[in-house]
Amino acid sequence: MDPALQQLLDKQAITEVIARYSRTLDWLDDEGQATCYWPDAQIDYGFFSGTAADFLPVVMAIERQSQRRWHMLNSVQIAFTGPDAASVECYGLATGIRETDGVWTGNLYGGRYLDEFARRGGEWRIAKRQYVMDWSVPLGPQNDGTPNPVLPLPILEIIASGHPMYRPM
Repeated sequence: MDPALQQLLDKQAITEVIARYSRTLDWLDDEGQATCYWPDAQIDYGFFSGTAADFLPVVMAIERQSQRRWHMLNSVQIAFTGPDAASVECYGLATGIRETDGVWTGNLYGGRYLDEFARRGGEWRIAKRQYVMDWSVPLGPQNDGTPNPVLPLPILEIIASGHPMYRPM
């Protein structure tokens, strides 16, 4: 295959892992989240340093503390360091909203993901990750889940895996 075409395919595969990472966190899909990392990947989030296999239950427990969560990663930069290795960096925005004593509040977070990806058996996954938080902003009171009568859009509360609107992709 043409090397330039292979590199484009590899970039797309890596970008899809990053998108799957966000989506599986937000829908509380433990199995999908596990497919983003090699089990032996070295993970450093400051509050946690260890393997992905040990990190996944920790991060999913943190995500389950919010009734609503949203992760968006963008501005993905990929530099191949070998035929089966790439350095990847992207920015991330995340929010977590939870109800405490009848009040819905949360935080908006901005940070960056400093990753090393590895291709094993033809599949790209995260082999090393360091997360750096750049800022955090508290959010004021949020909607309690009742649709606004002026614009009655549905509001999801995803508090457990297996939400009926989740579609495995």
